[in-house]
Amino acid sequence: MSDRLDGEKSETVAWRTPRWLRGPRPEAVPGVVGTAGVIVGLLNLLSGVFARFRHSRMHALAEVLPGAVSPLAAAASIVVGILLLLLAHGLKRRKRRAWMAAVALLPVGIAAQLVYRHSVCGAALSMALLVFLVRHRREFAALPDPRSRWKALANFVVLGGASFGIGLVVVSSHPAKTVGSPTLWERVQHVLWGLFGFEGPISYTHHVDYTVGYSLGALGLLTVATTAYLAFRPEHPAARLTDDDERQLRELLAKHGARDSLGYFALRRDKGAVFSPTGKAAVCYRVISGVMLASGDPIGDVEAWPGAIERFMEEARAHSWTPAVTGCSETGGQVWTRETGMDALELGDEAIVDVADFTLAGRAMRNVRQMVKRIERNGYRTQVRRVRDLEPAELARIQQAADAWRDTDTERGFSMALGRIDAVADGDAVIATAHLSAGEGEEPGPYGDLKAMQHFVPWGDSGISLELMRRDRSADPGMNELLIVAALQAAPDLKIKQVSLNFAVFRSSLERGEKLGAGPVIRIWRGMLIFLSRWYQIESLYKFNDKFRPRWEPRFVVFRNSRDIPRIGLAALQAEGYLELSLPRVLRRRKAAEPQPCAHLPEPVDAPAVERVA
Repeated sequence: MSDRLDGEKSETVAWRTPRWLRGPRPEAVPGVVGTAGVIVGLLNLLSGVFARFRHSRMHALAEVLPGAVSPLAAAASIVVGILLLLLAHGLKRRKRRAWMAAVALLPVGIAAQLVYRHSVCGAALSMALLVFLVRHRREFAALPDPRSRWKALANFVVLGGASFGIGLVVVSSHPAKTVGSPTLWERVQHVLWGLFGFEGPISYTHHVDYTVGYSLGALGLLTVATTAYLAFRPEHPAARLTDDDERQLRELLAKHGARDSLGYFALRRDKGAVFSPTGKAAVCYRVISGVMLASGDPIGDVEAWPGAIERFMEEARAHSWTPAVTGCSETGGQVWTRETGMDALELGDEAIVDVADFTLAGRAMRNVRQMVKRIERNGYRTQVRRVRDLEPAELARIQQAADAWRDTDTERGFSMALGRIDAVADGDAVIATAHLSAGEGEEPGPYGDLKAMQHFVPWGDSGISLELMRRDRSADPGMNELLIVAALQAAPDLKIKQVSLNFAVFRSSLERGEKLGAGPVIRIWRGMLIFLSRWYQIESLYKFNDKFRPRWEPRFVVFRNSRDIPRIGLAALQAEGYLELSLPRVLRRRKAAEPQPCAHLPEPVDAPAVERVA
């Protein structure tokens, strides 16, 4: 790969020294501003919440102003403080709109600091931040993130709770000017009424009731206004695979699809794609929680990968997204780390079975052989066909069964899931089905004699990659073993030479940890993985795949720096469907035109089905 094609040289050289690695300035300035925004926001918030501690010349000046000016300044200080705290994360990520909002808010905060709190120091800090923002305005050019409606509900719950807590502090921060000794319940009532703009049961002297009333009203108005803005603002959709992108990707897969067993999963329609300048390579990705997450290796000619990677990194920088890659091969990891300066960490291993070497004979395959024979004696039969060879009625029945046999409402999968069974778009895919005829006097099931199915997507011209495994809960245990064996035995007739099975996370750690002489660190780590296997398929998936004597191919995660790993892990969990952040089901507005990913729901190995997960 060191020798580049002449047409691809321009795609390679630019990333020998990535721009963000040349110096700290692009990241340091937003980081400093974000931290300063938090500090100034807290100062404004505290200035509005707590009463003045001393008289000053500014206090004497404020006394001659109209009576409503000082209470309004207190309310403004609270609102500005909260908004600056909310904007701090956007400032750290160099968001242009966060910069514009902060520049507009800081003068209001400065005025409020001087009029109500009479804090020259606080006003000076706010002024310093404002000058710093204006001076470095060119650093804040990142475009907005994709928008979703669930943020409106989250804002209402979080900001509403914060407003109630701050309001309780405001109500309780004037003990010397409170009439009587109100109880906690009376204070709570006063806050709740005040948030809605009404007077509560507590009375104050020296016009403090105006300050408290304006502050509570401002908090309520802020909560309602920000929630309404998030709920009704025009939606900025996430990247989706366009028809033209899909056509280009299919052309690249036709030429280079045999390189990577995960390549076909780039055709998921909830992914976006960026292409190299020559169009000979592409990187497919999805943006989740500010992480631009690519999966597998780039698609296309290896010589053109650097150009596609460059476009990917430019897009990440333009939006200030955190770039990351999950599930890439060793070759892919080497190219990514060389071209971008990022780091790589082994994530797990992919099980690949060479059809020519597979056999049920021998002691090592005894358990699988016995299970398959037992199921066959019970009357089960199997069929392995290309999807395009299925009759429309049978294909529809399989699609319905796959949906019905899913265990929850949440579809899972991203790196190794296609999300559909389609005879038109994916006719070269392979379907393996298990059937059991109803006995005498028995009613056939809702899907006829169909009891289990597996879906394999193409891997070049001579391979397939396991995409989905589903089974009827009433079927005998061992359906997965039966169908995998059936697919491997039918592979020669379909001109298939290799089959990619499931991906086993941290497989090498589990294997090394159980060997004689393993050190204490690896043993502890293995123990933690086994403990986590109670909820996630870690050890069980490795053991299941190992039954078929595969060869193991390592897969890696690529990340910019270590502090990004938790965030990338969270984004990966969301992408795979293990963590869902969305509106409650009854409040969601489902769009008919939006593709619904149909990945896999991992299930316990011993009883129901095993499904491919990343």
